Amino acid sequence: MLFILGSVFAGVAALIHVYIFVLESVRWTHPSTRRIFGTTAEAAEVTKPLAFNQGFYNLFLAVLVIIGLIVAPAASFSIGWTLMMAGVASMLAAALVLILSDRSKARAATVQGLFPLLAVLALIAGVLI
Repeated sequence: MLFILGSVFAGVAALIHVYIFVLESVRWTHPSTRRIFGTTAEAAEVTKPLAFNQGFYNLFLAVLVIIGLIVAPAASFSIGWTLMMAGVASMLAAALVLILSDRSKARAATVQGLFPLLAVLALIAGVLI
């Protein structure tokens, strides 16, 4: 049961990171995205290459989780669990780096890290219990 709950949390975390990918790599200079990140048009243009790269980082983490979600029930529980854990633990670590480097980013770190945290806890508990 906890594995299923952890998988749901991991899936939500993956969807959030796909959304972040779209914002950072596809829509970075759009006014609505600039409002979300609090950047000006000028700053968005200057940071566009950085955001593009960062967005793909988020996408790759989501892909790890998604592959784990597919593999765990279909082929190998242990491989799927490991892929999900690698993805959500990395997402959680990135959220921790964000909040530790800039306390004003607490809301963004919470959005980025809450579901990965819940997934890590549930996936570990699912194996231990």
